[in-house]
Amino acid sequence: MNLPNKLTMFRVILIPFFIVFLLVPLTPYDKWIALAIFIIASLTDLLDGKIARKYNLVTNFGKFMDPLADKLLVCSALICLIELDKIPSWMVIVIIAREFIISGFRLVASDNGVVIAASYWGKFKTTFQMVAVCLLIADIAALSMVTQIILWIAVVLTVVSLIDYLIKNKDVMKESK
Repeated sequence: MNLPNKLTMFRVILIPFFIVFLLVPLTPYDKWIALAIFIIASLTDLLDGKIARKYNLVTNFGKFMDPLADKLLVCSALICLIELDKIPSWMVIVIIAREFIISGFRLVASDNGVVIAASYWGKFKTTFQMVAVCLLIADIAALSMVTQIILWIAVVLTVVSLIDYLIKNKDVMKESK
């Protein structure tokens, strides 16, 4: 278990703590603690990938768990934000549906011996989703318009990245027949 994989697992371990502080009133600072946990977890995503590539510590475990940890973190946050009435459920459905579609697509590809790497669209999508979640948790009135714009960009990038994956990898589906 190398450092990038430990960071990925740390991100997964942070998720229940994030959820508790976001949804359960324990202190007057719950949302700020949840926000700090989410930011730390999001930064481990950036850090684990950089370390893995820089020091050639890329593993099959990391290739599998890193995107899964990202999906768990972001989807957990978005579902909690529905509960808190901060985001419309249809937006979360679009985002989660995209994740299921891409995961299924990657599974078919791997059965055919094809590895589908993350695209820049997917990385932009994840970044905007994480920023949107941070802004929604912070819920700062002066930033409400910025929050909505970032959220809409995240949803649009979710759809664009899905279309990009499907177009770039359309041959994978032809080969699986």
